[in-house]
Amino acid sequence: MHATRSAEKHPHAATARKKPAVTAKTAAAPKAKPVPPAAAPAPAPAIDKKPAVAASPVSKATKAVKPPKATKPPKPVKLPKAGSALVRDSFTMPEDDFKRIATLKARALKAQRPAKKSELLRAGLHVLEGLTAAALVQVLNRLVTLKPGRPKKHH
Repeated sequence: MHATRSAEKHPHAATARKKPAVTAKTAAAPKAKPVPPAAAPAPAPAIDKKPAVAASPVSKATKAVKPPKATKPPKPVKLPKAGSALVRDSFTMPEDDFKRIATLKARALKAQRPAKKSELLRAGLHVLEGLTAAALVQVLNRLVTLKPGRPKKHH
């Protein structure tokens, strides 16, 4: 009884000791669904907060010249875009092309940037994409023509 009287006087003290009772209403209450990221409002454009600087009466010749700032190269993007899915595929290449991949992997390692075979192939696609149509045809014409289908297994 003493706990009940103190709970009447101090309602917060009683709630710290007791667990809330689960009723049919609270157990069956539907949970709110999270808002999908596409429905989130777009961030407001950044506003330049620098105050306008008035031209100073000092001539340009007397101003100190600042050296240009060293710019850092942009960090490579490691994750695929949100809408793109990863696809696993296999294909046949001549042995010489596999040797080229090994050579390029070694060159990348010497340049302190280890590369995977898939990275080299994807980088090659990016380079080919930048070629003109005539240059792309020249590169494709230099390739050895392969027979379609899987190669026969050698026993």
